[in-house]
Amino acid sequence: MDIEEDIRSLQLDLAAEDNNEVVNPEDAKPEEVENSDKMDEVKDKKITTSAHEALGEIESDKKRHFNVVFIGHVDAGKSTIGGQILFLSGQVDDRTIQKYEKEAKDKSRESWYMAYIMDTNEEERVKGITVEVGRAYFETETSRFTILDAPGHKSYVPNMISGASQADVGVLVISARKGEFETGYERGGQTREHVQLAKTLGVTKLLVVVNKMDDPTVKWSKERYDEIESKMIPFLKSSGYNVKKDVQFLPISGLIGANLKTRMDKSICSWWNGPCLFEALDAVEVPFRDPKGSFRMPIIDKFKDMGTVVMGKVECGSVCEGDSLMVMPNKAQVKVLAVFCDEDRVKRAGPGENLRVRLSAVEEEDILSGFVLCSVANPIHGVTEFVSQLQILELLDNAIFTAGYKAVLHIHSVVEECEIVELLQQIDPKTKKPMKKKVLFVKNGAVVVCRIQVNNLICIEKFSDFPQLGRFTLRTEGKTIAVGKVTDLA
Repeated sequence: MDIEEDIRSLQLDLAAEDNNEVVNPEDAKPEEVENSDKMDEVKDKKITTSAHEALGEIESDKKRHFNVVFIGHVDAGKSTIGGQILFLSGQVDDRTIQKYEKEAKDKSRESWYMAYIMDTNEEERVKGITVEVGRAYFETETSRFTILDAPGHKSYVPNMISGASQADVGVLVISARKGEFETGYERGGQTREHVQLAKTLGVTKLLVVVNKMDDPTVKWSKERYDEIESKMIPFLKSSGYNVKKDVQFLPISGLIGANLKTRMDKSICSWWNGPCLFEALDAVEVPFRDPKGSFRMPIIDKFKDMGTVVMGKVECGSVCEGDSLMVMPNKAQVKVLAVFCDEDRVKRAGPGENLRVRLSAVEEEDILSGFVLCSVANPIHGVTEFVSQLQILELLDNAIFTAGYKAVLHIHSVVEECEIVELLQQIDPKTKKPMKKKVLFVKNGAVVVCRIQVNNLICIEKFSDFPQLGRFTLRTEGKTIAVGKVTDLA
C-alpha cells in the first residue's frame, strides 16, 4: 500500500478522534481504512500522534534488522568474507575493487584485497590484521544487516568484546587450511575464547562457516569439513550452545565468494546440499525485544556534530524525535533533536537498531563510553557494587579465585577495573544448588556467587530484568578468566 495513502487514512482517523465524530464516507474510501486497519494489525502498533511519526515508523520498520558479528582466530578470513558480502550485495563497485586489488598487489598481498573493504585504516592494511571493529551495512530481500568485523588477534580481544556485545547473530569463521584450524582451536587460539565470549555476550545464534575450502590443502574435501565439524560440536555444547537449534555449519570460500550469495555449483562441491550464507542469515529468527519497554541504549561512542551525538544499539524500548531522556549514571536530562538509523534520518526507531542520536542540554565531554541513554520514568541503575553468579573458566597459572582478586570487568560497553569483595556461596554444578560449606576460594571450572566492587558508578541491570545489560566477562592480563551474570544490585 502506498505510504501517502496510509498517512492520509491515519490523518482522517486522527481527525475523527479529535472531534469525536464519524468520518465522512466520501472522505475516506472503505478499502483505504480497511487496509490501514490491516496494516496496524500486522504491525501491532498504536497509531502515533502525528502523520510524520507514522511515516518515520514505516521507514524504519520496512525490513527486520540484525547485527552480525564476524568472530574467529586471526587470519581465518573474517574481513575477506565481510568485503566479499558487500561486493556481492552491491555495496561496493567494481572500480573500488580494482583499486584495492592493485593496492594489494603492490604490497605483494594479492589475497588481501577483499579485506581492504572492511579495514578501517591504513595500519590495518599494512599489517593485514583488524584492530578496530569494522562496521558496514547490506540488505537481502527480507532483512537489513549490520556487519561488525571483530578483530581476531588476542591483543585486541577488548575491541572484539565491544563488537560482540552489540550483535544478535555470530558468524564464527574457521579456516579449513591444514594447520590453521588446529592453531585457532588449540589452547591459546582465539577460536575457543571468541566462542565463549560470544555466548556470554548474548550472541545466541551462531553460523559456523568453514572458510578457505578452495585451498590446495583442502580442495573442498568432505573429510576435512567433517573432521572440523566433529571437533567443534562438543566444544560448542560445552560453551552452552544448543547445537541442533542454534548452530549451523556451512562450507564457503570468502576469497572467490563461493556459497555466499548463491548456492554452490555441484561441479565445485558435489556433496553440499545445504543453504548458502545469505539464505542461512535470512532464516535466523529475530530475538524478541520489547518496543514498548523502558528505553535503554548503552553508548559506545560520542562526537560533536551540531550538538552532541551519541552512538549505540537500542536494547529495549523506542525513541522518537523530541523525546526527553536521561543519560546515566550522571543523571543528565536531555532532549532528542534527531535520530539517525544507518545513514538515514528517521522520526522514530525501535529495539535492535544501531542509532546515532543527536542530543541537546549535554556536553560531549560529559559523556563516556559505557554510559546509558534511558527513559526518565524508569532510569537504569547506577551502582559501584553488585552480586553476581560467576563461572570460572581458566585462571592464570596456579592462581586461586578469592576475595581481593582484581580483574577487568566488561559489561555491555563498560570496561572498568573491579575487585572481588566477598565469595558468598559455591554452586554445585550437578544439582545447580548452593553448597552448604563456607567458601573461601575456588579454582577453575567452579560456579560461585560473589560480590563485586568497582571504583566508578556503572550502569547495569539484573540479568533477569534485562539480559543484555546483566551479563559480563572478567579478564586479566589479556585473558578471559570468568563469565557471569548480575543477580542482585547492591
